Amino acid sequence: MGNDSQKDTNDTSALHDTSLHLADTDGDFPVHWKSGSLKYSDFKLMTEGGTAKLFLCRDINLHREVVYKTLHPEMRESEIETQRFLREARVTAKLAHPGTVPVYEMGRDRNGDMYFTMKRVRGRNLRDIIQGLRDSSEKITELFSLDVLIDSLIQICQTVAYAHNHGVIHRDLKPANILIGGFGEVLVLDWGLAKVWGETDLEHEPLPKDADPVLTPAGRRYGTPLYMAPELARGDAHIDGRVDVFSLGNILFEILTLKQLLHGKTAQDVADNLLGQALLKPSEAAPDRSIPATLEAICCRALEKDPRERYPSVQSMLDALKAYRLAGTSLG
Repeated sequence: MGNDSQKDTNDTSALHDTSLHLADTDGDFPVHWKSGSLKYSDFKLMTEGGTAKLFLCRDINLHREVVYKTLHPEMRESEIETQRFLREARVTAKLAHPGTVPVYEMGRDRNGDMYFTMKRVRGRNLRDIIQGLRDSSEKITELFSLDVLIDSLIQICQTVAYAHNHGVIHRDLKPANILIGGFGEVLVLDWGLAKVWGETDLEHEPLPKDADPVLTPAGRRYGTPLYMAPELARGDAHIDGRVDVFSLGNILFEILTLKQLLHGKTAQDVADNLLGQALLKPSEAAPDRSIPATLEAICCRALEKDPRERYPSVQSMLDALKAYRLAGTSLG
């Protein structure tokens, strides 16, 4: 959501691209001005997923670039995807926090199709960062030491704890939904599957046997199979903030090992492995890496299959990570 990856944050052209110019700030405002979707021009496709497209476009009134999101035509009749789209816009707009992307506007275009606009954010998602570390990219390794990634995880936990305090559970936390900007900002994206306070607990539909475990399934209320908590894999009716604790533990596992915690060719394979097999400790999964024992303990507690054995809240996990950093131990 609003992800505009930069290969080199020090690139001179990127600096000029984000600098303010007089033409952007001065000039007359026309008497007959445009509103709604008509005030956006110069659309360029940024990315598209299974349910929606993101465009980069220009707000001709404020002279700024924004990200414009709209559903694929075939998804516009889907009640679940429409609700997810509305929820993403409204939850993100109401969770005004440094760790979320500002939403500017929601409306319908001339065809009656819904859209919302948000701030354009420049950075790299955590999935690509971890992949770069796996590939021993010199630039990525220089920019993203273990210290930096743990500090980023602390910011992620702060955002999620803030959301929980406001009655919102994310339910789809994963590296692809974390954006790290060139100035150290860390953003949690894609709140479309969030559970909000007062929502009726419903038993989840079973996983389709051939669903892609890497993607958030269209038309479903659960998150990405590779990062879901056991409660979601089982289809439990009642869930709470500890599902996000598990996903944060999963993210920490990848940061520490540069490997995925769960595996399987299909979503059902992943769920079967999650529910039926013991999870490896980070040091077992990556014996060649120097993994601090305290961080491994934090990771393992967050990944307990029984929610009662996990951290009782994201705030508790956050406190543990902060305590580790405040101890002054170098992580890398």
